[in-house]
Amino acid sequence: MTTTAPRPPEVDDHDAGLTPAQVRARSLGLLASLLRPVARRAWLTALVVVVAQLALVAGPALVAVGIDRGLPALRGGDAGPLLLVAGGYALTALVAGVFTAATVRMAATVSQAVLLDLRRRVFRHTQRLSLEFHERYTSGRIISRQTSDLDALRELLDGGVTTLAASGLAMVFTATGLVLLDWRSGLVLLVAVVPGVVLTRWFQVRSQVQYRRSRTAVARVIVRFVETMTGIRAVQAFRRERQVAQVYEAEAEEYRAANAEAIRVNGVFDTGLVLIGNVTVAAVLLVGGLRVLDGALDVGVLVAAVLYARRFFAPLAQIGMFYNSFQSATAALEKLSGLLAQEPTVPDPARPVRLREPAGDVRFAGVEFGYRDGPSVLPRLDLHVPAGQTVALVGETGAGKSTVAKLLARFYDPREGAVLLDGVDLRDVDPRDLRTAMVMVTQEAYLFSGSVAANIALGRPGATRAEIEAAARAVGVHDLVASLPDGYDTEVDTRGVRLSAGQRQLVSFARAFLADPAVLVLDEATSSLDIPGEQLVQDGLRTLLTGRTAVVIAHRLSTVMHADRVLVVDGGRVTEDGSPAELVAAGDRFAELHRQWQDSLRSA
Repeated sequence: MTTTAPRPPEVDDHDAGLTPAQVRARSLGLLASLLRPVARRAWLTALVVVVAQLALVAGPALVAVGIDRGLPALRGGDAGPLLLVAGGYALTALVAGVFTAATVRMAATVSQAVLLDLRRRVFRHTQRLSLEFHERYTSGRIISRQTSDLDALRELLDGGVTTLAASGLAMVFTATGLVLLDWRSGLVLLVAVVPGVVLTRWFQVRSQVQYRRSRTAVARVIVRFVETMTGIRAVQAFRRERQVAQVYEAEAEEYRAANAEAIRVNGVFDTGLVLIGNVTVAAVLLVGGLRVLDGALDVGVLVAAVLYARRFFAPLAQIGMFYNSFQSATAALEKLSGLLAQEPTVPDPARPVRLREPAGDVRFAGVEFGYRDGPSVLPRLDLHVPAGQTVALVGETGAGKSTVAKLLARFYDPREGAVLLDGVDLRDVDPRDLRTAMVMVTQEAYLFSGSVAANIALGRPGATRAEIEAAARAVGVHDLVASLPDGYDTEVDTRGVRLSAGQRQLVSFARAFLADPAVLVLDEATSSLDIPGEQLVQDGLRTLLTGRTAVVIAHRLSTVMHADRVLVVDGGRVTEDGSPAELVAAGDRFAELHRQWQDSLRSA
């Protein structure tokens, strides 16, 4: 039985409520801001394109002059006109070649400057966006913005725009040159343009559908691949490789089918243009040939007319192909502009208040909070944690404990009320001071590629090796690190996979030690530690928590029992508040949890 999985959304939710015209206007605004710094180079590139196309179009006209003027003069003993025409032809070919090469180089310079600017904007802006955005915007979609969407723009900018300009100018100059040489042949060409335009329009409509289908399909494939590889441990643990592969293969097959249909449409378009072009050449040759026999048309003009007719439809094919890139790039630009239009839900303060020496006094004053438009997770929370006090939050899953931690770390802002640090609303605290004053350690001990020392130093980038080692000793991870092949210089690889979950957590603890915050938030931070590992970290925790404010969220009562104060949270409300000993003596919910913990220790 095949397991199905929900498909990624086709439309980003940041486009919800916008009309197509508004989305286009936003995209054009982004494009204009990207092109503004390179405007001079872009106009210079356009000028080079004009010169290159003029040189190319001059070729058939020179052929006509050579046949009708140069050859008769040569028969009369005067080789000068023919040599002059030959030299002119060689010169125009050289100019066309040089300027075409210059066009490629200059277009690449402009496009790479634009893409570099856009990559920087996307990366920096994505980092600025609040946790709420990242929790609902899948990592696969973010990767798609930085990869396939930017690649679509690159294909357009690297050669698409210059190809469109060159093709359009080539058609205009070709038609103009033919009309100037012989307006009757030009009329035949203009008549042939009608079926060519109809075919091109048919191709545009069909390709628009197919390329949007292809873009949607490739985005799904990327998202599915990234999410599967991110969750590969769960996939392998539950032996779901075959089912997940079936889902992936179905989406890959849809991508293949979309590409196959796009190729079929391209084939019909190319074949149709070749047919129209050949019929046009035949018509020009027939009409012109009859006139040559009647003496009404020079042979050289007929040759030039045939050359112009052959050249005319090649740019039309390129324009049709450009439309594919244009559609793909338009869709990509819409998504990128939508991403860049996102505003952080936790904005920086307009007038930040500095906290140069934070004491760590924390207060939740009438805080009400819910995620997005959902119901309240914290109906109303009034809580004061004096500086230097360690408070532990316990309760069932979903009771609101982690929400308290996220509000305290200012990953979210409350709907009502305020979270205060040393009497200052967190919404007014300078972000630099807030991140220095407060550190949050979660159960996801994320380590970046690099050395162990570099990962610990993330807490204080300017720390010395001695300070890094002191922090590691404090949490009991020094001996482990020293036993690694290269000690503190050992590479931990992507996400720290060379270390166990408990070891990664200990490294993240050392990082927090080194940061030396006034307020420490531990959100299930000991959940990945085994019993020996937990025993190692308890002494380090006591050292760390001494003299600073701490909010500890943990299911393990071994951590909770060291707290000065315990809050039992249920449905976003504090139902019990007191020291561990007081709550055990009270005989309520915490006492029951404590009894269960003691029983588990005895049974172990």
